[in-house]
Amino acid sequence: MSTYQKLSMEDLGRINTEEFRRSQKNPVVLVLDNVRSLHNVGSAFRTADSFLIEAIYLCGVTGTPPHREIEKTALGATQSVNWKYFKTTTEAVAELRSQGYFIAAVEQAQHAVKLNCFQKPEAALALIAGNEVYGVEQEVIDLCDTCIEIPQFGTKHSLNVAVSIGIVLWELLR
Repeated sequence: MSTYQKLSMEDLGRINTEEFRRSQKNPVVLVLDNVRSLHNVGSAFRTADSFLIEAIYLCGVTGTPPHREIEKTALGATQSVNWKYFKTTTEAVAELRSQGYFIAAVEQAQHAVKLNCFQKPEAALALIAGNEVYGVEQEVIDLCDTCIEIPQFGTKHSLNVAVSIGIVLWELLR
């Protein structure tokens, strides 16, 4: 017999949406740069809720709530996590820069800092995650303070955007 017993929802002691909204957030804004999959957008919301981050900025073709396909994976996180839409990612970056955020793209780029070597800045952090095929647009990378790369060891040299978001947030906020 296992010594492990799954926890019930009551055992987990989850906060409700109102408590989430009143909670002190981790000073991180997640920026989605033209993320096409509504399931990936929903996953980003769910992960943002899990890590208690400030907000998600949805840019370009990235879908916005309310949408049935986003809710499938968000599981209600669109109600707890603050979000804002921008026509372009460069507009979102300009707003974050004016508010003093350190801007980092999660991207494979020359001179990118490996995630395990990245030193989280003292300033609030904006993390930009890109399109499923093309990644973060170069014009957006040009506006960033750095690029963070997730080390990979297999034959594939990319991860699903929602998976990447989870990995980076876990590493930076653990």
